Amino acid sequence: MTDSSSAPASPIRTERRGHVLEVTLDRPKANAIDLATSRIMGEVFTEFRDDPDLRVAILTAAGEKFFCPGWDLKAAAGGDAVDGDYGKGGFGGLQELRGLNKPVIAAVNGICCGGGLELALSADIILAADHASFALPEIRSGTVADAASVKLPKRIPYHIAMEMLMTGRWLDAEEAARWGMINHIYPAGELMAEARKMADLLAAGPPLVYAAIKEIVREAEDMKFQDAMNRITKSQFETVETLYRSEDQLEGARAFAEKRDPVWKGK
Repeated sequence: MTDSSSAPASPIRTERRGHVLEVTLDRPKANAIDLATSRIMGEVFTEFRDDPDLRVAILTAAGEKFFCPGWDLKAAAGGDAVDGDYGKGGFGGLQELRGLNKPVIAAVNGICCGGGLELALSADIILAADHASFALPEIRSGTVADAASVKLPKRIPYHIAMEMLMTGRWLDAEEAARWGMINHIYPAGELMAEARKMADLLAAGPPLVYAAIKEIVREAEDMKFQDAMNRITKSQFETVETLYRSEDQLEGARAFAEKRDPVWKGK
């Protein structure tokens, strides 16, 4: 996994804090993502997914102005193909990463647009600084925000999503929260402290339950309610079956009966 102490020139910095992995995008001046950066992010999030000791990730960016504007147009002009090899997990390492059954928090510390907004939408919880802003400006350059066209109309009211996609207009943090695009807004100086507080809360929770929640939500997105329920009762969700046969399932019941806090082991 990328380590800022051993690879200071890397565009991605990581820090392990207990069961939490902090991932910081650090590509001056704007934290745009080129193919090489995307591939590094894919490796980072794959290792996060596969490390049993890590339970929660925070994705943020360096600086105070930009979270991420998305695709690096300067790199594209220099030869990076828009349909090139983004690495594991697709663009930014998150959008298409299979089996990522752990919570991911996006801490948006500034301008979040284009592929940067698509990256944030790949997280489970989005926290934003009060000066953050959001947009899908691809329409102005004659291209399509493909992942956002799939995700955004399912996350916020259809007509607001279509307005963003078709006009490229900007939303400030307050409006983004009003439409349900983000969870909470904090003063910029408090954003990371609040993200860490949220991460610690999640890290103290039952990892096997989080895995079951994420698989059910992901797989049931385009299913009828009864079809999804039938898959659960027929033992067709691997994470649910793992949960029901786990030590943690017994621990939860024992802790409730004994009126104490459970100790989750993730197995």
